[in-house]
Amino acid sequence: MNSKENAKTELVARIAEVFRECGFEGASLVRITKGTGLGKGSLYHFFPAGKEEMATAVLLHIHQWFATQIFVPLERDTPRDALNAMWRAVDGYFQSGKRICLVGAFALDGTRDRFSGAISGYFKRWITALDRALQRTGVDGATAAILAEDTVAAIQGALILARALDDPEFFPRSLQRLKQRLEDRLPPP
Repeated sequence: MNSKENAKTELVARIAEVFRECGFEGASLVRITKGTGLGKGSLYHFFPAGKEEMATAVLLHIHQWFATQIFVPLERDTPRDALNAMWRAVDGYFQSGKRICLVGAFALDGTRDRFSGAISGYFKRWITALDRALQRTGVDGATAAILAEDTVAAIQGALILARALDDPEFFPRSLQRLKQRLEDRLPPP
C-alpha cells in the first residue's frame, strides 16, 4: 500500500468513529473535520462526492475487515478453528461491547435506505459464512441456518444491551454464553 492509500485508510477509520459517535445525519462536515483533523478541502480531495462517499468508504472498510478476519476464515478454515477465531475477532473489534456496530446503527435509521446493499450484504455474508461453517462441522442445514441467524442477531442485541445498560462486562459475558450455546449444538469432533 502506498502512502496515499495508507492516509486514506487511516482517514476512513477516523471518519468511521465520527459516524459511530454522531450517526450519519449527525456527522456534519464540521464534526468530520474536527474528528479527522483535516480541512474541508482535504476531505473533498479524498472524497469529492462528500459525506455519502465517506460513508460508502467506511462501510466498505468495515466489510473488508470482517471479510478478512471473520467471513473468509469461516468460509475456508477448519470450521472449529474459524468459530473460535470469530468469537475473538468479534470481541476485539467491538472492544468488548464498548464500540457500537456502525453497520447495525446505519440499519436502524434513515441511512438504511441509502446504503441498503452494503448493510444487507454485510449481514447476509456473515450469516451465510457462519451457516456453512456450522454445516462443515456436521450440523444439518436447517439447524445451521437457524443457529447462524440467531447467533448474529444475538451478537447485535448484546452490543445494544451492553451500551444501554452501561455494563462493560455484559458483552463479554453474552459472547461467552453464545459461544457455549453454539458449541453445545456441534457434533463431537
